[in-house]
Amino acid sequence: MTERVTATPAALELIETLKARHGPLMFHQSGGCCDGSSPMCYPDGEFLTGDADRLLGEIGGAKFYISDAQYEYWKHTQLIIDVVDGRGGMFSLEGPEGKRFLTRSRVFTEEERQELNQ
Repeated sequence: MTERVTATPAALELIETLKARHGPLMFHQSGGCCDGSSPMCYPDGEFLTGDADRLLGEIGGAKFYISDAQYEYWKHTQLIIDVVDGRGGMFSLEGPEGKRFLTRSRVFTEEERQELNQ
């Protein structure tokens, strides 16, 4: 089954580290304000989602949300959450680890688009 959001092994490893320290997690794809367009990681429930947010899927057992407006731009792509060295968003949990989550993407194939639209 095609997923709208996935994570690399490095991202999944960092998610497990963060879950061990902070408990259940959630993600929200930042829309470009203070922290650019980085995926932001929070303790589950700390970031309040609303009617303008949609659940895109889960990575490492953590729900991953995106705003409806941003989804419209990215709906034709699969988001691939990765990790790189460096400081990320100041509100995201991975900052003290010396790592930051990063969103990569790839365009869905025609077959995948049809599957997702069923």
